[in-house]
Amino acid sequence: MLASTMQPQRWTPPRSPARAHQTRSAPPLPDIRRLELPGAGPEDVVLSPDGRIIAGVEGGAVLSIDPATGDVRELANTGGRPLGLHADADGRVLICDFERGLLELDAEGGLNVLVDEIDGERLRFASNVVRDADGTIYFSASSRRYSLDEYMGDILEHSGTGRLFRRDPAGNVETLIDDLQFANGVVLAPDRSSVVVAETGGYRLTRYWLTGPKAGKQERLIENLPGFPDNLGLGSDGLIWITLPSPRNPLLDRLLPLPGILRRIVWTLPKWVQPKPARTVWVLAVDFDGNVVHDLQVEGTDYSMVTGVVEQDGVLYLGSLTEAAVAVSRVP
Repeated sequence: MLASTMQPQRWTPPRSPARAHQTRSAPPLPDIRRLELPGAGPEDVVLSPDGRIIAGVEGGAVLSIDPATGDVRELANTGGRPLGLHADADGRVLICDFERGLLELDAEGGLNVLVDEIDGERLRFASNVVRDADGTIYFSASSRRYSLDEYMGDILEHSGTGRLFRRDPAGNVETLIDDLQFANGVVLAPDRSSVVVAETGGYRLTRYWLTGPKAGKQERLIENLPGFPDNLGLGSDGLIWITLPSPRNPLLDRLLPLPGILRRIVWTLPKWVQPKPARTVWVLAVDFDGNVVHDLQVEGTDYSMVTGVVEQDGVLYLGSLTEAAVAVSRVP
């Protein structure tokens, strides 16, 4: 996107916490084991009913990986760019495809388009998804204006065009929230009382209440995170696991409150001088009151840009927007 079409909005972010400037946690994230893939960018990871890891990579392949042996099988190819995923107990897989919208891979390997248009507008940048037991689907779209390759433009612009949607079992889609700062990971509370969405560009998680006296209202679950939250996962421990592909960027935090012309100038510069993610491996886990329960980080020497996480019985499976592998670690 040209700098002349950027529509920067001024925002003063909260003061970056001290944790944002540290490179490892105490205790640190344990050693990582890489499971190499025949493609790059397993942006999200989920577990299938048989315990295999499912991830989508550049080129459109949706892969199934045995975490014990590293065996890789291709389940399907979307012909686009798969991002966020959700695996059902009956073998179906929901796929947020940047190019094609919200897809479903059935148990027989067939691909079906569930949503590619909303209110007459093509669905852009479908990001993450979860399905309730009654068939209701909650999914996010990160940006109305920027492509996957240009995602940093949306963060710089800070115009808040991310959205959270609900698709009912009959196929009707409604917008629950339409002003999110780069909407990303989505988690449904175990009691189905609320759905939580990550706002990458706002350093926060936002909760939308589905039931109770606050039904239909939104609130911040946790704010001023030390990094950029990406995909989320509901752990077997009942916690919300959060990926932080990069710590907060001091230059970006300084730019956001200033006149937009400065961000337009930055957007015209070569990518190597623009704000960029620092190499790290970092995940947090919070409860549904927003309390941090786990904070696990290590330097990004062997892996980095963690954008997907699954916790199962203390084992952590990690995905990355840039690596050609998924990673396995554990909760210490």
